Amino acid sequence: MKRQLLCLVLGLLATFSLHARQPSVLEALGDTAACRRWVDAQMEKMTLKQKIGQLFIYTAPPEYTQYNKNRLRKIIGEYGVGGFLFSGGEAEKQASLTNYLQQVSEVPLLIAFDGEWGLAMRLKDAPGFPYNRVLGCVANDSLLYEYGREVARQCRSIGVHVNFAPVADVDSNPDNPVIGWRSFGSSPKRVAEKVVAYARGLEDGGVLAVCKHFPGHGDTDVDSHEALPELAFDRLRLDSVELYPFRKAVEAGIGGVMSGHLHVPALGKKPASISSDILRVLRDELHFEGLAFTDALEMKGISGNENVCAQALAAGNDMLLAPRNLKRELKGVMQAIRHGELSEELIEAKCRKVLAFKYALGLADSKPVSLENIGKELQDASVGALQQSLACAAVTVARDSDGLVPLDLAVSGTVLLSVSPALSEAYPFYKRLNAAFPLNWIHADADSIPEIRRRLRPVQRVIVAVHSDDLLPYDSLLTSLAEDKPLVLVSFADMKGLEKTPDLLRKASAVILAHDGQEAVQQYVADLLLGKAYADGRLSVPLGDVFAEGTGVTVDPEHPRTCSPEELGMDSSVLARIDDIAEEGIREGAFPGCHVLILKDGMPVYDKCFGKHTYEGNRKTLESDIYDLASLTKVTATLLAVMKLYDEGRIGLTDRVSDYLPYLKQTDKSRITVQDLLFHQSGLPAYLPFYQEAIDLKSCKGGLFRKKRDSNHPFRVGENLYACTNFSYKPEWVSSVPSETYPLQVSDSIFVKESFRGEIIRQIVDARVKGSSYRYSCLNFMLLKELVETLAGKPMDVYLDSVFYKPMGLIHTAFNPLARFGKDRIVPTVEEDFIRRGPLQGFVQDEAAAFMGGVSGNAGLFSSAHDVARICQMLLDKGVCGDRRYLSRATCELFTTLKAKHSRRGLGFDKPDTEHPEDGPCAAEAPASVFGHTGFTGTAAWVDPDNGLVFVFLSNRTYPHASDRTKLTELNIRPRMQQAMYQSLMK
Repeated sequence: MKRQLLCLVLGLLATFSLHARQPSVLEALGDTAACRRWVDAQMEKMTLKQKIGQLFIYTAPPEYTQYNKNRLRKIIGEYGVGGFLFSGGEAEKQASLTNYLQQVSEVPLLIAFDGEWGLAMRLKDAPGFPYNRVLGCVANDSLLYEYGREVARQCRSIGVHVNFAPVADVDSNPDNPVIGWRSFGSSPKRVAEKVVAYARGLEDGGVLAVCKHFPGHGDTDVDSHEALPELAFDRLRLDSVELYPFRKAVEAGIGGVMSGHLHVPALGKKPASISSDILRVLRDELHFEGLAFTDALEMKGISGNENVCAQALAAGNDMLLAPRNLKRELKGVMQAIRHGELSEELIEAKCRKVLAFKYALGLADSKPVSLENIGKELQDASVGALQQSLACAAVTVARDSDGLVPLDLAVSGTVLLSVSPALSEAYPFYKRLNAAFPLNWIHADADSIPEIRRRLRPVQRVIVAVHSDDLLPYDSLLTSLAEDKPLVLVSFADMKGLEKTPDLLRKASAVILAHDGQEAVQQYVADLLLGKAYADGRLSVPLGDVFAEGTGVTVDPEHPRTCSPEELGMDSSVLARIDDIAEEGIREGAFPGCHVLILKDGMPVYDKCFGKHTYEGNRKTLESDIYDLASLTKVTATLLAVMKLYDEGRIGLTDRVSDYLPYLKQTDKSRITVQDLLFHQSGLPAYLPFYQEAIDLKSCKGGLFRKKRDSNHPFRVGENLYACTNFSYKPEWVSSVPSETYPLQVSDSIFVKESFRGEIIRQIVDARVKGSSYRYSCLNFMLLKELVETLAGKPMDVYLDSVFYKPMGLIHTAFNPLARFGKDRIVPTVEEDFIRRGPLQGFVQDEAAAFMGGVSGNAGLFSSAHDVARICQMLLDKGVCGDRRYLSRATCELFTTLKAKHSRRGLGFDKPDTEHPEDGPCAAEAPASVFGHTGFTGTAAWVDPDNGLVFVFLSNRTYPHASDRTKLTELNIRPRMQQAMYQSLMK
């Protein structure tokens, strides 16, 4: 029984919902057997009271005094609490106290922290970061991810394992007394994106993220510290606003959720933190499998409830935070067990779950925190750079109606008017501007407004730098100035202060919100005005009724702010021919829908979606739709990993693959090189029907395939080829239900043994090699995937996520996408698949990749057009994306230019056939430098270094049946679209 409960807790058996995403913290768990042994060992030495104690987190000040040490040691000995939450103080004192308490506790303690914007929220000597409202303005979610990683590093450096962050509440009520600036914003979608990015950073850094306050505290006007707030909304509203960020966080695999003290009548009668109905929404509807924490139980919004801890556990919480009276509440839980209100089995399951997370977070073999130079450790050299990057990335140009940004430096007579309590506050901004062009500076004083008005009368342009939250004394002056001449309003203060001066906001020619007056930000905004800095911030919340949430103008010194095709040397009327080609494809049944994206010099010049997900449905194609990339996986996944390993000197092109995969040594494949696989010159067969090994061929009356349709072979799989559908799978390989024995999910109801992957490799090893001439084969890239995993020491999808996808901010790119995304966001590829006996939506269409568990070198990646284009642009930019280099210039140039002698193939990339363009995959106009790939499901991505072009086409041409979907090729859709792209280039 104990073993079954632990397996349930870990989510390592498939007893959880098929829609659930196992928490990332547990996904990263390596040796699950060792985890079970450790948990069993801890459980065996605990009394029932101690098991209950493991579910409590006690709050204490981090004071390293003898009195405090004795008191907390007594609490550990008497109650066996599972962890501590320290509040306030200094980093070294907290770390010292943590070391002491870990030493005296028989069971490792889970140390929690309430650091919504980092350790500085509680520790006075920790480095500070911007508030969430400011971070919500940052467009680049990869920066939020890096921020999460840094907060995790700092947490671990003082012994913290759990951070009660991020806040997933949507700031939709300006009268909210407690959330406000703690929220990432007022848009549920944008809040969700920031929550996911920050949480992933925390958890990739080894700290459990706990999003809060479920089901959503944003639209309340009561502070739950003082009373019980109410969310009096219907379920439709709750689903679309409050619950949305939590749903996305759970889909992304977040490990923790905190329930709030909130009355939500539409979901349950009791407060959320003690409501089984509301927590059932979290568990059964959102499919959350992680640790559920209560908010602090000493808060007035909940503390008046009798036996609140027992109620919270019965409702579905796993851990109880900060009860008012620990002794009384633990006794209440014991009484609830005796009265049958709680069961010992439930307590045991929760205790095991807590212990499993402790193991996954490294507590089984954790070492004392090093106290040496802890201050320097927290203020690492990279921290300042990240603080500055976040603050500068949040800079938002809310308006630039007269094109003032960047400034025309030829215009003379510019005055800088600074509204600041102290003269020195605005000096860095003035100094930076004045170094570039002559600038008069006036420091505003409310007593001298008539004199300021007189001095500004003859000037041509005014820059107003605001360093104060109170502009009311200057409102009339500034508004009249904005009516009379171009005025750039730059606020280095809290943006909400500008709501008091709506007329000024409406009349200013340009409005820049910098949010922060630190020297680095002032210099950055000055550079922005001088055309030397980039800004793409977007308002996280509305600014009164003047600017809506999401408002923002992108200012890029390297590219025009608004970029028409003509500005980049392309004719938009010629590009418009692509519309006709796409609509023709839909009309002729080549595909139900598609997304076409073209970048020129990194800027989108054509970005349109056509059609629907299916012919018969009404779900329109959207930019955020996720497609099965099929063989496009080869260059957007496997090849990237190979290039990275080559870049690091860990493999060479002439290396024999058998040196890394020893099972190839005594075979006819022993001399195959990495380059052979990339050029498709290995001699391996083009294809092997691996799935047939899992089918009981004796159950197929008349064989698995016949050349003519009959009652036993009704399913057409090719020209003059029909398949048997009434067959059975071999039970030694396949099960209809998931379990530890059958963990690989191939479809909704087909699960395969892990060892089937080995069977696939065995078939590749046994396949005969025929010469070394060109033969396109998916087997080549399947072997490359095995090579990558051998060298990386981890699954290829995990490696790619950590090295490329997450840092690049690719939020729609994943293998096995149903673990991260809702099915409705994924475009269906097949209405009926004979092997998997049903539709394919979120499961890879390629059979080999499917039976590899969804992660293969030849197929399996799902992505959106924008994410694919970002990868292509990184390759076009010689390995650079944003402000980070992912591959060296030399590696990119080698892999994208080297071409095989006897075929059109490049190193992993496909290329145009310049000698016989009619036989190639590209338009005849494509130069020889082009590289990219296509995919069976109707996908393509091509990069043109000569012209600075990226062409991405994603469709589901295989819908409804892959066997007869040939019109995409017959109509020459993709090359014709490329042709229009090239013909649009102005000579």
